[in-house]
Amino acid sequence: MTSGERGARARGGLEREVLATVAAATAPVSTAEVHAQLGPNLAYTTVMTTLARLHDKGVLRREKRGRAFAYELATRVEDVEASLTAHRMHRLLEAEADRAGVLARFVADLSSEDEALLTGLLSGSPTAPDIRPDAVGQSAGD
Repeated sequence: MTSGERGARARGGLEREVLATVAAATAPVSTAEVHAQLGPNLAYTTVMTTLARLHDKGVLRREKRGRAFAYELATRVEDVEASLTAHRMHRLLEAEADRAGVLARFVADLSSEDEALLTGLLSGSPTAPDIRPDAVGQSAGD
């Protein structure tokens, strides 16, 4: 891939393309299968690295298939963006020495609707959105 082709892809564009390819599959897919779908202008190792990073972020699950891995979504398609955003938020929080200060500022800046939603989530309210614990747990450890 040339630098011009790299520059043409929006930030996060490759991750979205890889996720769309995995989501469209009816069974777990290998790096080679994803690479074949995305086309020859993309390096195989780039696809492999992107899949591994998405797995590390808790968005993909993988299973050993021979010497390689086969990947599938770890969450529902409609929850992928929320899972990626939660991972980014967690990573940013981990980078701060004053976690309590960051969290306090975050909560102070919430709208009243978001504050009520967060309170419901923390108390286990039945009005909280349905979140799969396995996907959340994978992101939290990163």
